[in-house]
Amino acid sequence: MQISFIDKRLEAIYEKVLNNSRLCKQDGIDIYGTPDLIGLGRIADHVRRTRHGKKAFYIYNQHLNYTNVCKNQCRFCAYAKEGGEKEAYAWSMEEIEKRLLDRIEEPVNELHIVGGLNRDLPFDYFIDLLKTVKRVRPKATIKAFTCVEIDYLSHVSGLSIDQTIDQLKQAGLEMMPGGGAEILNSRIHDELFPDKIGHERWVEIVKAVHRSGIKTNATMLYGHIETPEERVDHLIRLREIQDDTHGFTAFIPLAFHSKNTELSHLPPTTAVDDLKNIATARLMLDNFEHIKAYWVMIGEPLAQVALNFGADDLDGTIIEERITHTAGARSAKGLTTDQMETMIKAAGFEPVERDSFYHPVTK
Repeated sequence: MQISFIDKRLEAIYEKVLNNSRLCKQDGIDIYGTPDLIGLGRIADHVRRTRHGKKAFYIYNQHLNYTNVCKNQCRFCAYAKEGGEKEAYAWSMEEIEKRLLDRIEEPVNELHIVGGLNRDLPFDYFIDLLKTVKRVRPKATIKAFTCVEIDYLSHVSGLSIDQTIDQLKQAGLEMMPGGGAEILNSRIHDELFPDKIGHERWVEIVKAVHRSGIKTNATMLYGHIETPEERVDHLIRLREIQDDTHGFTAFIPLAFHSKNTELSHLPPTTAVDDLKNIATARLMLDNFEHIKAYWVMIGEPLAQVALNFGADDLDGTIIEERITHTAGARSAKGLTTDQMETMIKAAGFEPVERDSFYHPVTK
């Protein structure tokens, strides 16, 4: 396919893409710096359509954020509370079961479960949580806990990382989300989330998770204090891990929302930046099969556009998402499958309802 570029730097990048040559760090920096958004989008769209044609995936999922109490108190987080605060909560097993039963007639295929590092919750709580969810929703995949939570549970339980993962697997853990890495960079870690595990520990844990046979997603939180170079370093590090473990299922760029955080003075990400992050991920992460446009963070209309900029997945119905909306997200708090399919079809793509592992769901 012949493409005419305003930014001539994209010609060499496109040539590499056509020759299946891996992009280097400078290529990533040039992509972030290009003013030629449409040219960039056409390259990313070429890769996306080569892999997936006109298919656009989504899943019927439900979020369970079991507690908002967290000892880390990261500067970019609007969700975390100290124990004893008015809005602080930790759900009992009865409350979790009730929330599941309230939607038991809906064809939920995945339970996405994450929460804060709550000192009052013993390791047995998490085992009971997984067993409760699996009992009520035996056919749904449990995608739970970030690497940050796994590290914390290892300390709480006194078990090694491998032993912790094994105990959680036996209780029902089948997949993990990709949060907690934010940006794999020491400068940003020290300034924004010093009490959270560092990037080397995150890498160590995610590799252990993959070795155990559990697939995970990968993410990048962008739009705060990071530089384009630090974004590219993050993507390359994820690419290296994937070369090693082949354990990442999808990559999700996460647009930072600053409302109600210590960084509330920062402006929201722009549509151009959101689309650049999706396109850059599609081009740099050549060993990732799927790139998500997370509509909760960038909004439904821009997520539709992102399907032409490298994204092939809109995540899902996301019933009861709390974390991003606490930070000021204006998107819906959940969508129906009809709304998801309408959104995909209107963008010119073919909706495919999937399970957690990208197998099509037959209705």
